Amino acid sequence: MPKAYLKVGEVALRSGLPISTLHFYERQGLIASDRNAANHRVFRREVLRRVSIIKVAQSVGLPLAEIASALGDLPKGATPSTEDWSRIAESWYGDLTRRIELLTALRDKMAMCIGCGCLSVKRCPLVNEDDHLAEEGPGARLL
Repeated sequence: MPKAYLKVGEVALRSGLPISTLHFYERQGLIASDRNAANHRVFRREVLRRVSIIKVAQSVGLPLAEIASALGDLPKGATPSTEDWSRIAESWYGDLTRRIELLTALRDKMAMCIGCGCLSVKRCPLVNEDDHLAEEGPGARLL
């Protein structure tokens, strides 16, 4: 039977993250630890799943505040259920779909621009001639 608790070094080894990152996640409220009788930091095994979700969410650009908010809805001190994880996936679905669409559009336009070699500001679909989109506010507007 697996141990109920893992030392911080074991979590680091199993997750592939430095101990300092795990401490940072804990300070941010993304994960939580307990103290054993020797006053050493220990984590419930379920923390490995949370860390995996954090890593994947960060890799697609979700901000830590959004990740923390989603993880904050999970039960404390208990293993999250399939329904709990499904709720998180559902809450991120729309944002992730929008990000995929934006990245796909950028990839396709970048490939076209890099491939054409025209270097023309008149024909390039990524150019904002005379900054006519500035009145719409900061950030990308053409994708």
